Amino acid sequence: MENDQYAYRRRHAPFYPFQDQAEFDLAKFLCERLTQSDMERFLKLDWVRRAGPSFSSKDQLLAWVASLPTGPKWRSTTLEMTGYPTIQPINLIWRDGLEVVQDLFANPIFANHMTYDPHVVVDGGEREYSEYFTAQQAYEIQDQLPEGATIVPMIVASDKTPVTRHTGGLEMHPIFVTIGNIQSDVRMRATCHAWRCVAYMPIPKFVDVHPDYQTILSQRLFHKCMDIVFADAKVAAMVGKFMPDPAGHLRHCFTPLVALREFQEEAKAQSLSGIHQPFWRNWWHSDPSRFLFFFDHPFKWCKESVGKDELDLRFRSHHKRMKQMTGREHRDLQRTLVPSITGVVPPPFAQSPVYSDSSVDSMVASLKEFHDYKHAILDAGARRGTKGTLNNFIIPKLELLQSFASFTKDTGALIQWTADVTERLLITHCKLPFERTSRQSRTFTEQIVDILNREESMRRFQLYLFLRMHDSPLVNAIVTEEQEVTETDPALAWIARVAPNDPNQRCFVGPRPVRNHFLKGILSSTATAAFHVTVTPDRAKMSLNEIQQLYALPDFGQALSDYITKASGSQFTTAWSNDRGRLKTWNKFRLQLHSVFRSRMIMPSQVVQAAPPSEQFPLGNCDAVITQSIHGDQTVNCIAQVRAVFQPIAPHNVTLPHYLADQPLLYVQYYEIVGDPGSQRAISMYTVARKYWEGPTGQRIRLGAVIPLTDVTHAVELIPMYGQGADRTVGAATSMEVYERFYLNNFSDKEVYHSLRSDLH
Repeated sequence: MENDQYAYRRRHAPFYPFQDQAEFDLAKFLCERLTQSDMERFLKLDWVRRAGPSFSSKDQLLAWVASLPTGPKWRSTTLEMTGYPTIQPINLIWRDGLEVVQDLFANPIFANHMTYDPHVVVDGGEREYSEYFTAQQAYEIQDQLPEGATIVPMIVASDKTPVTRHTGGLEMHPIFVTIGNIQSDVRMRATCHAWRCVAYMPIPKFVDVHPDYQTILSQRLFHKCMDIVFADAKVAAMVGKFMPDPAGHLRHCFTPLVALREFQEEAKAQSLSGIHQPFWRNWWHSDPSRFLFFFDHPFKWCKESVGKDELDLRFRSHHKRMKQMTGREHRDLQRTLVPSITGVVPPPFAQSPVYSDSSVDSMVASLKEFHDYKHAILDAGARRGTKGTLNNFIIPKLELLQSFASFTKDTGALIQWTADVTERLLITHCKLPFERTSRQSRTFTEQIVDILNREESMRRFQLYLFLRMHDSPLVNAIVTEEQEVTETDPALAWIARVAPNDPNQRCFVGPRPVRNHFLKGILSSTATAAFHVTVTPDRAKMSLNEIQQLYALPDFGQALSDYITKASGSQFTTAWSNDRGRLKTWNKFRLQLHSVFRSRMIMPSQVVQAAPPSEQFPLGNCDAVITQSIHGDQTVNCIAQVRAVFQPIAPHNVTLPHYLADQPLLYVQYYEIVGDPGSQRAISMYTVARKYWEGPTGQRIRLGAVIPLTDVTHAVELIPMYGQGADRTVGAATSMEVYERFYLNNFSDKEVYHSLRSDLH
């Protein structure tokens, strides 16, 4: 900022070229939300003219924004493939990869989320592999560097995406880069801006060329362009480059390429046939066998074995919010795939951020188990190609799995290389900006670059203004974070440290922070879980009979009496009467836990539903949980469905006993465990069934009880056991109440998976 051409003007007028914060906010809104023609129409409105902003036209506004300090400059280079003319000129839009890496490495926003040196993490006597710097490759590289040098591991992502819908056929091929020094939980969030676009690859159409040669020429051009973009980064990988870190200290840095993330479509095209000069050939310590990887076969196999309609019915009877198939929905379906197909196919048919040597061995054993039983897929005729049934497993991706164990120890946990972030970047850097261009095939790429450049400049300038108003240095003072971590955006967390009480923080837009219920919520006895209910209940002053009728719980009153008797030690109390007492109820509560992998990190809270029957959910909308209670010297874990969340209301001038007043209570109905993961190795899940007791007249009644809210330890997902065929009259709104047996899905979440490794019995 201090080296900007207008820095001398901003010593006295910090908002230059704008008059004040309000005018800059207006300019930022117009540039981020409107097309250029819409900007022009807005600025010509009489009301806007009377308000009198300093800029009177969109050209003047865009020129002012272009004058703001920016990051690495974009360039345009025209290329030729000798002897192969193209329909349109080949233009590479790019910026220097090393300059972008330097900008990321020096960004003070990431100061508290950076790692500079390889290190070993040991837990329980075992070495852990999580971040890149905890793995073996970082040590191998560090040992080859001069003393005191710093590794800046470069991670590159590439994919091609269409930007037009239905017609037009326009595509873009962006290249993104980030660095492995930034912690993976920050890198993996697109809103943290830890990834930067460094180039838009040309997508040429060669004249009078056979389609096979078209592919070869396109790939040669791709590698030639990558050579241009990362030429300086290759030099820095070999001889080093002095770079300032976020604290302003100068470090001697080396920039090896450690990961190249290619999507499946691109990977198919990246066959090295005909590519005689791959761009990584002279990039020090870059080995494609260690960083090229990608991943849809299981869904196809299941559709063939179960049937498309039957599989769709099973998914829809369990997933309540499955409307549009995005990447998130695909992930959720995969987590329920195995139990959903059980009962139709033969039994044999049926992501962690931290690994240890034993968990890697377990992964190898699981892969071996697949190979031992994969013949069941062939026997069921589920392996099919375009010409019919296949009798082999010649799948490159399957062979790739063989390297995952060594890859984990080599470069760290696999989840940090997920493509989720770069899928989102394709939207923010291609599809959304395209909607604000003229959509002309010759110029839309340059227009998108201008849009992204303006957004980046305004983001930098906004941060500069905020710090300038507080007389804060641009270099962040690193603060050791001993408090529990709940921030979801490093920029917002950094700003909060620089100016903790400033109301103008609201001008910075970021993801909604994780609310820390451990500060003001209801804590479990061991303080490992926090609970939250709204101050205002969903229903107030209900009688016990009204609750029994509304929630269809005929034994609710007896269960509450049993709880009072047990909690009071059979001591009679006059403060509460089931006949005259009133209660308040909630439709849900929130449960918040610490991360299993990083005990200082607080996870986002989970909603546990306990709503009574309604038009949308005729039998109620109630979720399952794991409860924990102490019986003598034993700790007992149970699986239960939460049917009601309630709390007695103290009568006027009466104090309720602590077991009624301290926290809300739950009415739950229990399940019993009828099978453990070892009994069905093909599924590896607990099997549970509804628990009943025999009523006075011999009828079966679900076993229910009232327990304190703090007895809950985890929210869990139950998947119905469909058997040979799913009931077509049952949907997602009723499946939890109709089916009798369920699988406890330990694959619903990586936190749940590791939490359930202990025995539930």
